[in-house]
Amino acid sequence: MIDLKYLQNHFDEAAMKLRKKGIGNDTLQELKSLFASLKEANAAFESARAEQNQMSKLFGEYKREGKDIAELKARVDAKKEEIAVLQEAAREADAALYKLALTIPNFPDDTVPEGEDENDNVELKKVLEPKTFDFKPKEHWELAELNGWIDFERGVKLAKSRFSVLRGEAARLERALINFFLDTNREKGFEELCVPFLNNAAMLQGTGQLPKFEDDLFKIEDENLYLIPTAEVPLTNLYNDEILSEKELPVLMTGYTPCFRKEAGSAGRDTRGMIRQHQFDKVEMVAISHPDRSDEVFEMMVQNASDILTALELPHRIVVLCGGDLGFSAAKTIDLEVWLPGQNQYREISSISNTRDFQARRAKIRFKEGKKNRLVHTLNGSALAVGRTLIAIMENYQNEDGSITIPEVLKKYM
Repeated sequence: MIDLKYLQNHFDEAAMKLRKKGIGNDTLQELKSLFASLKEANAAFESARAEQNQMSKLFGEYKREGKDIAELKARVDAKKEEIAVLQEAAREADAALYKLALTIPNFPDDTVPEGEDENDNVELKKVLEPKTFDFKPKEHWELAELNGWIDFERGVKLAKSRFSVLRGEAARLERALINFFLDTNREKGFEELCVPFLNNAAMLQGTGQLPKFEDDLFKIEDENLYLIPTAEVPLTNLYNDEILSEKELPVLMTGYTPCFRKEAGSAGRDTRGMIRQHQFDKVEMVAISHPDRSDEVFEMMVQNASDILTALELPHRIVVLCGGDLGFSAAKTIDLEVWLPGQNQYREISSISNTRDFQARRAKIRFKEGKKNRLVHTLNGSALAVGRTLIAIMENYQNEDGSITIPEVLKKYM
């Protein structure tokens, strides 16, 4: 959650940052109004309580002087009732502000470029040159049919649209990629974890999926449980409402999970193939960092994801997201986009984000620095989205007859 004290004390500056992320004036004015209501409610409550304290002191004086306290007692009792009403009003004003604040995105870093959508993202560099084919490269769904790798029709039969079944060598390649990603991350210092694929609402609120993005989640009926949209949720919330020691930082974690998303806002997009599925596999990196060193961790995570793609000999580019394309919890995001020759374009395969203290404030993740507790910084990113890597291998390693060569680095896993 955003720092409400900063927002209140530097409202114009904070509002300018939020506008970079597309927050409109109506929401900003509502925030300003709620701040004013809370300030007014707290002032009335504190004033009434001060009056009550003053009247309470008179009791001793009245008794020493032998005065009748009946009238004073009646005034004190009436003030108590007034205070209870004012206290409830202050609580409601605070709850209203908190409720709206939960739907406000993180402040973008000052280095985030201006822009409205993905067309305004800024390319930082390209890694590896795309291969030149002496034939027209096929898209992954054509290759899937030729090789019997992906069964889209039976995936729909088993569930619904945007589900698929991997068969034979594709299923083995999926498993090989998961193992390769986890092994690489572990070698870079990330602890491997196996986490629950169902998390409760408090955990999803901690990382920012709730309450704003509930429509994109699969909820278990009659349970306070959701299928996770990413391993970022359980890995980050492993330390929900905990205080770490400074020497423990950074905490580096990695884990494989399936991910479940309704893709509520993607109607009509990527309807063919496996680019946008309701269920997909992903290996995630999560870091909990000292605030002063989160930029270093961020760069390390970006480099690690790029190194994995380079080891697979997959051409890719590194892109910094503009304000309008930045995710809800992110202060800064760098995307890695892999080249798909069948589509003749780069497509996102990993997003690495530094959320600064946004998630830590929501999830109450702190560390002890001297005698004080401070909020940590949390970071997350894919290394990598497994299904999209499978697609990239199919398209980049295809042969003219439709067969697919296995990348050298994966052969030991196959």
